[in-house]
Parts: sequence; structure tokens; C-alpha cells
Amino acid sequence: MKDCNLDDEIESCEPDFTDGNRELWEHYRFEADKGQDLLRVDKFLVARISGTSRNRVQQAADAGCIIVNGKPVKSNYRVKPLDVVSIVMDRPRYENEIIPEDIPLDIVYEDAELLVVNKPAGLVVHPGHGNYSGTLVNALAYHFKDNPDYDVNDPRMGLVHRIDKDTSGLLVIAKTPDAKTALGKQFFNKTTKRQYVAVVWGEMSETDGTIEGNIGRNPKDRLQMTVFPDGSEGKHAVTHFHTLENLAHVALVRCQLETGRTHQIRVHMKYIGHPLFNDARYGGDVVLRGTNSGKYMQFIHNCFEICPRQALHAKTLGFVHPKTGRQMDFDSEIPQDMQTLIDKWRAFAASLK
Repeated sequence: MKDCNLDDEIESCEPDFTDGNRELWEHYRFEADKGQDLLRVDKFLVARISGTSRNRVQQAADAGCIIVNGKPVKSNYRVKPLDVVSIVMDRPRYENEIIPEDIPLDIVYEDAELLVVNKPAGLVVHPGHGNYSGTLVNALAYHFKDNPDYDVNDPRMGLVHRIDKDTSGLLVIAKTPDAKTALGKQFFNKTTKRQYVAVVWGEMSETDGTIEGNIGRNPKDRLQMTVFPDGSEGKHAVTHFHTLENLAHVALVRCQLETGRTHQIRVHMKYIGHPLFNDARYGGDVVLRGTNSGKYMQFIHNCFEICPRQALHAKTLGFVHPKTGRQMDFDSEIPQDMQTLIDKWRAFAASLK
């Protein structure tokens, strides 16, 4: 497993493997020696990982989490000499025990299979480097503390997708392995509906548009992602946007994700010259449009204080219920800090007319 050297906003280690839209982290790695006899991979792993069962390993293989020489294999794969066998999961490895913490949850919906929450800005999703407590996973551990069927450490259930620490909005959590498998397939097949609302620097010249460009780790700054327009690196990423309002020197936009890459909206909007307002990671926390007057500078300073994070909210989420097959669509209110920011810009824009 790679050491984590990124800050808390990245939330977790850089993934060692990718599978479509899933980001996968390596939890175990074994190399078969030169004298290895042919042996089923499930037996190979059970002999090397304490506290696990063959059935558990077989379930991991069915979920595509057993990797040999970089490719997923089934549980009947026979390990050969010098094979590199890894177990990967869709979350970083928890280095410490997950302690239940009584952190308030804004629960939008809950039934026996799933839970939808509205995450506030500032809440880290997964425990990781520098954040071993105070996360959404700690809050979920407390919420499910009396539910014997929910194990917060079991990767077969839990969060199906993630949003950044300082992004607010909707997330779905699977309460059963079957629910996570079904929901995970929907994210993988791009059939979920996810729309975000953002305030970006600069008025938009187009009402509707699509941003396409591979996204990967920035080789000049490992805390950032960047676009590789020639496709030489990174992973395929597509963001559709619609301009809701142009407000003098900023715009209110709606973004729809076709793919789900780390910091995708933030990176894509910067790529087309419209960084998110007050996004310190991607240069949106300085004055990028407008005048140099003291009055305007004070106005921007006040705006930064009103919304002290990137102005991005995961507003809607839609998916097919994993058990009933019914379409589930959720919508959340724009949080107060962003709404106050938008109202302030509306008033400013009106004053210029």
C-alpha cells in the first residue's frame, strides 16, 4: 500500500488501480515464489490473510477485487510462480479502528437497503491521512451502532461514491452487500443522475456546453488534478454544464457528471477558464474578474468570508432502487453559505445596471 502524503482534502491515497469509474485502493499484495505449485487464488489468499474465510475471498473475487498481475480474476484462477496477487477495494485501507462518533447526519432517506445523506461542507468522507476521526464514516458507525447487520469495516457495504471535503451535497450509502453491488454497477454504467450547482469566476459565453479531457494527478503538484487534453495520461472525463445565471463577474452553473473523477468539476471548470469561486486548490480564492477598486476588493473579501470554501454543491442524485427497481430521485437545497453568496452577487449585478 502506498504511503499517504496528501492533505485531508484529497481524503485518501492515490488509487493503485482503476476499473471504469471506480477508484480502487490496494489493501494486500503478495508475490508467489519461484517454486509455487498451481493453487486456486482463494486458497492462496486464505493461507496468507489471518481472520478471513474462503467464502469472503470468493465474494471479493466476484466483486472484481482480486487482481493478479494487474487484471481481475475469478476465485478459481490458479496462482503460478511469480504471480503478483492483490486485493483492492473502493476505499482506502483504514489504518485505525473506526470509532463511532455522534456526528449529526442530515438523513434525506433511509430504508432497509440504503441511506441517502446530505453532507455538509467541511466533513471528510473517509478516514485517511490526517483524518482518523470526525469523518462521515465515523458518523455512520454511530448511526448503525445498534444494527448487527452493518459492519462499517466491511467493504461490501457503505459509501458507494464520494464528494470532496469542502463540497456539500447528496451521497448514497449501501446497507447491504447486494445493495452496494447493484448501486455500484449503476455508477459504473453511468446510469445514475448527478447534478451539481457551482459559482464560477467569469460570465459564461455559452448557455450549454460539454467539457471533455482526461483527468489525472498533476505531475507538478501532487495535491492537484489536471487535464491532459492529448489523452496521454489520466482517465477519460466528461462534464456537461448549463448556465443558470451570469452575475457580473461570476456565473451560476449547473454541472452534470458523465464520469466521476477526483475533483472533476473543479478541474474541468478551471480548464475552460472558469475556476470555482473561492476554490483555493485551483486558484479561485483570488480576484480573477472585475476591477481593482478598494470597494470591489472589499466586496470580494466579504464574499470569501460568506462562503469560505469552493462554491460547489451536489444538488441532485438519482438511481434505481437496488431491491424494488423503482427510480429514486433526490433534490437538496443549496446550503446557506452558497445561497447567501449567490444573493450577494445578484444584488451586486443589479447595482451595475
